[in-house]
Amino acid sequence: MAAITHKIVPHLWFDQEAKEAAEFYTAIFGGGRITSLVTLSDTPSGPVEVVSFELLGQPFMAISAGPLFSFNESISFMVKCDDQEEIDYYWQRLCADGGQAVECGWLKDKYGLSWQIVPAIMEVLMQSGDEEQVARLTQAMLGMKKLDIAGLRRAWAGG
Repeated sequence: MAAITHKIVPHLWFDQEAKEAAEFYTAIFGGGRITSLVTLSDTPSGPVEVVSFELLGQPFMAISAGPLFSFNESISFMVKCDDQEEIDYYWQRLCADGGQAVECGWLKDKYGLSWQIVPAIMEVLMQSGDEEQVARLTQAMLGMKKLDIAGLRRAWAGG
């Protein structure tokens, strides 16, 4: 039996799309892969598919177990991006095929799962700025859907 390497593994409940969603996510995130697919036949939901997969080394599980639950914004996955090109990459792919831009770097993918696509520098700017810099940065972010690193830096700098 393999050793446990992650004590916390996000588990996502889908109506019928667990495998499809896992394939979608693993195609987007480099090094993503499906690690197992199991069908459980004797459950209260009837037959369900359980998919294990990894994104950037983080394990996930997903289940296709019927329309009992749906995603909402109270849970999201944050992707810290090194540059604008990376923000654009994830934004375009996660919004594809029916996903939607929300605001402040948030989006919902075609399955209704919420993501925050943010520049890694955002945390540094927020923690290193004075009150005015952080206020300008916050106001700039609030006016954006997809975050623009150059615009955030200009706001932080006062330009």
